Amino acid sequence: MGRLHFTLDNNFTDNMLVVGILQAAELPAMDVGGSSDPYVKLYLLLDKKKKFETKVHRKNFDPNFNETFSFKVPYTELGGRTLVMTVYDFDRFSKHDAIGAVKIPMSTADFSQSLEEWRDLQKAEKEEVCAHCWKVDSDDFRSQKMDVGGLSDPYVKIHFMQNGKRLKKKKTTIKNSLNPYYNESFSFEVPCEQIEKVQIAVTVLDYDKIGKNDAIGKWCWVPAALGLSNATGPTCWLTHAGQ
Repeated sequence: MGRLHFTLDNNFTDNMLVVGILQAAELPAMDVGGSSDPYVKLYLLLDKKKKFETKVHRKNFDPNFNETFSFKVPYTELGGRTLVMTVYDFDRFSKHDAIGAVKIPMSTADFSQSLEEWRDLQKAEKEEVCAHCWKVDSDDFRSQKMDVGGLSDPYVKIHFMQNGKRLKKKKTTIKNSLNPYYNESFSFEVPCEQIEKVQIAVTVLDYDKIGKNDAIGKWCWVPAALGLSNATGPTCWLTHAGQ
């Protein structure tokens, strides 16, 4: 499947994780013609929005990339992140195939000195490597009368957090009912080694077209504490935030 040669360093002054993609070796043939056009895509979980890519090296099984990328991450948060480096085969006319990936939990990295290492590529499914997935089911929530006319337009907002920091958010549709039934599911991908460090916050709000949306109730939980490594979330009733 091939190997990847890379460097890791942490700039404590600027809160920067510096990743050097040096080269790959012994890559397999991926194209019909028996060649490969590799490049490397890298990102830090749990934030896949900020990604970097190397240049594509045409018809090369042992490309020398020699490119450096920097992620701005406070050192206090770095231990909860995972670096994913995936080697892809570029294809002009179809989806790029993943050749293999290297995943490094930052909690295992020794930043007392620069790291330079070769790692064997492991099988990569799409862009996720070893991820747990839970569903938050917002089936039923008791709503309160929030509007002047005694009605409510509730919706549910779900925040995905790590160490108290909000990383992702999703929300349901808005219902014009005091007893809304949503039946909507949301999933979040979490690396195996980080499952004990994340939290889910569920908030029911009353939608207001003109003013501020009022919070009706809120509930938080740590999925790992409930044994939710790969299962649906628990069913619960939210009570009014002021109760």
